[in-house]
Amino acid sequence: MCVEGVTRNSQPATHNTYKMGIKKHILVIPGDGIGPEVTTWGKAVLEQIGKDFGHEFTFDEALMGHAAIEVTGEPLPDETLAKAKASDAILFGAIGHIKYDNDPSAKVRPEQGLLKIRKELGLYANLRPIMLFDELLGASSLKAEILKGTDILFFRELTGDVYFGEKKRSEDRNTASDLMIYHRYEVERIATKAFEAARVRGKRLCSVDKANVLEASRLWREVVQELAKQYPDVETEHMFIDNAAMQLVKNPKKFDVVLTANLFGDILTDEASQIAGSMGMLASASVGDGTGFFEPIHGSAHDIAGQDKANPLASILSVALMFEISFGLKEEAKKITDAIDKALKDGYRTGDIADATTDKAKILGTEAMGQKVLEYLS
Repeated sequence: MCVEGVTRNSQPATHNTYKMGIKKHILVIPGDGIGPEVTTWGKAVLEQIGKDFGHEFTFDEALMGHAAIEVTGEPLPDETLAKAKASDAILFGAIGHIKYDNDPSAKVRPEQGLLKIRKELGLYANLRPIMLFDELLGASSLKAEILKGTDILFFRELTGDVYFGEKKRSEDRNTASDLMIYHRYEVERIATKAFEAARVRGKRLCSVDKANVLEASRLWREVVQELAKQYPDVETEHMFIDNAAMQLVKNPKKFDVVLTANLFGDILTDEASQIAGSMGMLASASVGDGTGFFEPIHGSAHDIAGQDKANPLASILSVALMFEISFGLKEEAKKITDAIDKALKDGYRTGDIADATTDKAKILGTEAMGQKVLEYLS
């Protein structure tokens, strides 16, 4: 897996892995809420890059989440899983619905579909680059001088922890438990990916755990310490989750590669969205040893669904990750991030990244921003 060019601050590639056009089959899973709106533009960018570089992409579409429950009664239908396994990469939108958030007793939930597809496809590593566009320094609640120069790549373990551990509720419904469980091999495989990435980036890795309290974290730290001996060129630091959460907003530039468990990574990367200015700016890649799964980190945002207000840039940036990580095409990935950079430099914003200085005539809806990126691609 190629990771050195995941962020814009990496050295740009001058040559593609492939000398000729590639042929790939992409499964688009729009999901719930704003998912269909943003994946529309992710797909459009895929098609445009395909035309510009001579690549051939075929597409299929499938249901997952609340949208699938409404039609089939299942959050991940067998048909969707079969299509996923037959694809070269997956572009996903969002998952979730407020009706389940307000009903903790619901037995069938949209998020079960996401957890299951991660498990079935062996997507054990979630990569979340924190890409900081200088034009959006004012969109964050943090001071610009604290943010400028930040370049972080998160490695979040994705198929272990409390999300997949045994869950229990007492007969009287008054006691509940979730088992936080990790096996040595689970820690080793994602830690290896993180160390390899650190080796070609800033040669710094911070492993985040709670080893002063949790036995699962003590195993985590033990494994990372052992593996670090194989990477003497990488400076390895261990940090408790509570301190990491504080340092992330106090001094984000201190981090290069961050390695952490499923639960901690879920929380930290959402916190890190404030560095980029909005969740609408953050892409992610879930990978293992097969088909990659690419999605924005934002949720389904049902409060703005269907109103042309969603930011499509995270979905488009997820396509850039797809080109680089799944297809090894760095030039295509860079062209996408450059197009977004140009749009932002020229003052175009969606509502979530606009501030008091933004020209109101340049605050765009989902469709107009998607079209603007396509214009800059050309």
